[in-house]
Amino acid sequence: MSATTTTPTAGVKVAQPTMGGYLHDYWGRVRGGDIGSLPAVLGLVVLCLIFGIARDTFFSATNFANLFSQGAAVIFIAMGLVFVLLLGEIDLSAGFASGVCGATMAILLTDHGWGWLPAILAALITGLVIGFVLGFLVSKIGIPSFVVTLAAFLAFQGILLILLSGGKIVSVRDSLVLTLANDNISVWLSWVLGIVAVAGYALTQFIQQRGRAARGLVTKPIGIVLAKIIGLAVLILVPIAILTGERSINPLIISVKGVPIVVPIIGVFLIIWTFVLGRTRYGRHVYAVGGNTEAARRAGIPVDRVRISVFMICSFMAAVGGIVAASRQNSVDPNSGGSNVLLYAVGAAVIGGTSLFGGKGRPIDAVIGGAVIAVIDNGMGLMGYSAGTKFVVTGLILLVAASVDALSRRRAAATGTR
Repeated sequence: MSATTTTPTAGVKVAQPTMGGYLHDYWGRVRGGDIGSLPAVLGLVVLCLIFGIARDTFFSATNFANLFSQGAAVIFIAMGLVFVLLLGEIDLSAGFASGVCGATMAILLTDHGWGWLPAILAALITGLVIGFVLGFLVSKIGIPSFVVTLAAFLAFQGILLILLSGGKIVSVRDSLVLTLANDNISVWLSWVLGIVAVAGYALTQFIQQRGRAARGLVTKPIGIVLAKIIGLAVLILVPIAILTGERSINPLIISVKGVPIVVPIIGVFLIIWTFVLGRTRYGRHVYAVGGNTEAARRAGIPVDRVRISVFMICSFMAAVGGIVAASRQNSVDPNSGGSNVLLYAVGAAVIGGTSLFGGKGRPIDAVIGGAVIAVIDNGMGLMGYSAGTKFVVTGLILLVAASVDALSRRRAAATGTR
């Protein structure tokens, strides 16, 4: 039994957990298999310490900023894959779908003289159309997602070659598009956005506490709430302090300061998708379908529409990833979205804590898992390891994450927490 206090609310005494009781209950959930992103977070800390000790340059402000631009495209694609994985499905075409969408934008910008806004919108709409087609084939025709997306994986490689006339490289010259992955926001705006993010999170936490207390529901101990706010403040404000320092080798010629533009973009999508999954009816439907499809159908949830929608979200986020990748590379080519992009994106979602079995996952998993992969790729590169070694290590970590997921599910089933 966890220690509790009682708080009268609307004439009813509600048992409220103390700090010790809350931590005891949390540890009980962890032991019962509900570990969430805990292994990925611990792994990320260990990896950073290892690479930081091995190479002093790993913790430099320049390398820290590079981590965000290196992992951004994979994180965006992984965010979309979280939705598909929540239903126990898979999208093997997300990588090359991002390449097709990125090529669409680049061709419209360079070859047809479109402005940045209509070109980006066209790329995003292309992603939505791709997702609708994939979702329709899976939900309405009944073809397994593995087969549908494997076919799309092959087809999109061909479409990319057709769009690029057999192998040409299309340069991206639009200044605004190029800033997405290659520029930084100003120092003052970096601090303003960071402080607003922390203040907004704190306000949300206190509003939730007050709302639950007003309805006579159990609330978190105030110490836990404050610890979360302080923890987030450290995670946001310390990196800002590092990134707003001078990173240029020769600041007299050019000054490089501020948070990379891609970071607040990741933050905006993270907030949007976290709200969608955690605070809307649609989000509850996604988890319900992922947990038990037949039970969800009998409860009146439009299962087919949910299936189609998650594939649309996945391909939409693949389009975002393709746009950011084209911005970072200043071009698109026949291999855009290929190579290890899909494997890294799936790996990011799974390493971050999203279950391959469906029903468990959050958008933050993509960010955490993407950070793990970016740190491995970056840190091992600084240490001089070959690409082959990087792939082996990343594959092993993915295997460990999948094993932890399977074991935690078995543990949860044995303890009756699922």
